[in-house]
Amino acid sequence: MNRLSDRRISGRKIAQYSMDYAIYIVLVCIFVIMVVIDPSLLTMKNLTFILSQASTRIILALGVAGIIVLGNTDLSLGRAVGMAGILAASLLQAGDYSRRIFTSMPELPVWLPILASMILCAVFSMVQCFFVSKLKVAPFIASLAFQLVLFGVQSIYFDVVNNSSPIGGLSEAYKELAQGRIIIGSFELPYLIVYAVIAVAVIWFIWNKTVLGRNMFAIGGNSEASAVSGINITRNMMLIYMIAGLLYGLGGSLEAARTGSAANTLGSGYECDAIAACVAGGVSMRGGVGTVGGVVIGVLIFQLISYGLVYLSVNPYLQYIIKGAIILLAVSIDTQKYVAKK
Repeated sequence: MNRLSDRRISGRKIAQYSMDYAIYIVLVCIFVIMVVIDPSLLTMKNLTFILSQASTRIILALGVAGIIVLGNTDLSLGRAVGMAGILAASLLQAGDYSRRIFTSMPELPVWLPILASMILCAVFSMVQCFFVSKLKVAPFIASLAFQLVLFGVQSIYFDVVNNSSPIGGLSEAYKELAQGRIIIGSFELPYLIVYAVIAVAVIWFIWNKTVLGRNMFAIGGNSEASAVSGINITRNMMLIYMIAGLLYGLGGSLEAARTGSAANTLGSGYECDAIAACVAGGVSMRGGVGTVGGVVIGVLIFQLISYGLVYLSVNPYLQYIIKGAIILLAVSIDTQKYVAKK
């Protein structure tokens, strides 16, 4: 009788484990299949390149992850990235570039336009939060509206300053910030990976060691109970949205420097990848659940698959289908976990 009971408990544990890590298992299997098809995908050069690409995505995903933990969402992420990248790039062109936008302006310290981009994105995020927290606008609608507003703002600026042409001629210091590497013998560590590690450490500390982090999870788990217990919902949400905006601004500025130019298409679709990576990493769309480690793993696995699809020359339209299927699968698993707990 005890053996039968032990088997049932063991079976439940296996089923629970499979449910908890199902999306990881599926994504890893997809990547393994890619490696089997073309083993050259798994080289140090490719992995370093993937990590560099994933670094800015990790920074962006950490921003939207906090909003998702609150039980909200943010579809304006991609346009915030574009706005930050265009602003930083327009202010950080080389002094001797023949098509420099602001010809009479001296070359600025790299940190200044990046900080300005971060603050601008933070302001827009906090305004969006005001509509969500105070005016009770649905987060989906508010973020969709701000997606359009941000695209309009960046498009007007982009059209006025550079006549809708890609912004190039970036200063060497700015490009080095994102394209540079720490070289130790034969080992090369891209700066972007260092920035991502720092961002991960800061957000981990905020989520796990501060009152703001505890309040964030409490609000996402049950906002009404949080309000009754004395938590200032609006103030805490504002802070989380502000942090998200700062990360969007930083990620957008670094992304422009990484690619070496900025156009009006910069950041397009980034919100889908970031949200998908968060959900794949265990951040529940219902709020109150998520870990920084899960977000990082979700981004890395999602980036591995995205790069693998391009590396194997998979039809771009088919790539959209595969990514959409992954998002649907991740949300479905998240929903089943929620139903099982109830």
